[in-house]
Parts: sequence; C-alpha cells; structure tokens
Amino acid sequence: MKALRDSLILALICVALTSLPGPAMAAAPRKTVKPPVPVAQPAPSLSADDLIRDAQAAQARGEHDLALRLAQSAIVAAPSRPATYTALGDLYAANGDGDFARFYYRQALSIDPVDADATRAMAMLDRGDTKQAAKAGNDTP
Repeated sequence: MKALRDSLILALICVALTSLPGPAMAAAPRKTVKPPVPVAQPAPSLSADDLIRDAQAAQARGEHDLALRLAQSAIVAAPSRPATYTALGDLYAANGDGDFARFYYRQALSIDPVDADATRAMAMLDRGDTKQAAKAGNDTP
C-alpha cells in the first residue's frame, strides 16, 4: 500500500511540475512556421527605343490606344529625348489628330530646335497633310 501511495504522490508531483512555468519542466512554446511570402519580381524595364518600336507595332496592328500609351511611356522613360515626343506626334498624326501631333512635335523641337524628324513633320502639318506628317517624323525607332 505504501508503494501505491508513493507512486501516486510521485505522479502528482510530476503533473504539478509540468504545469508550472519554468525552464526545466515547462514545455517550449510551439513556433508556427509560416510559408515564405512570395516576393514580386520587378518588371523588366524597357528602353524608350523599345517602347517606341512596340508603339509603332501596335499602331500597325490597329491597336491605337495601346500605341498611344506605349509612346507616352517612352516619354516617361526618356523625357529629354526629342524622338520620344516625335513618335507620339507621329501616332496622333497617323490617327488624323493634327492638333495633338503639332503639340508633341513642338515639344520635340523645344528640346532640340533642329531635330530633323520633328521639323519635317511640322512642315507637313503646316501644309495640312496630317498623314504625311506621320511618315515624315517616322524615321526614328
């Protein structure tokens, strides 16, 4: 009977010790392993020349809105290059919108007053030939 009582006391002591916080007997807190968060990869950056080529290709496919957005992106990518403004002017001229075309050709000429493409395109616009203005300014990539 004494052995049973001693076993019971020992069991109660073990239960009591495991329920008490402490370094020796306390159960380690379980760490929740979270899956790694996927990191977004940066989009490949396109040069202004790439954007202009893509804009011209979109225009050739008849995707005029996309072509305009790509040409606008070329201006954002290289705002100091007259060719980016000329390209956007060409797209507007090809779509028959001479006022917008003239605005962007003037922007190109404000950066480089002797830019040949913008100068030719402006001359065509001054003659009232919007479609030829697009072709005249289309010598740049």
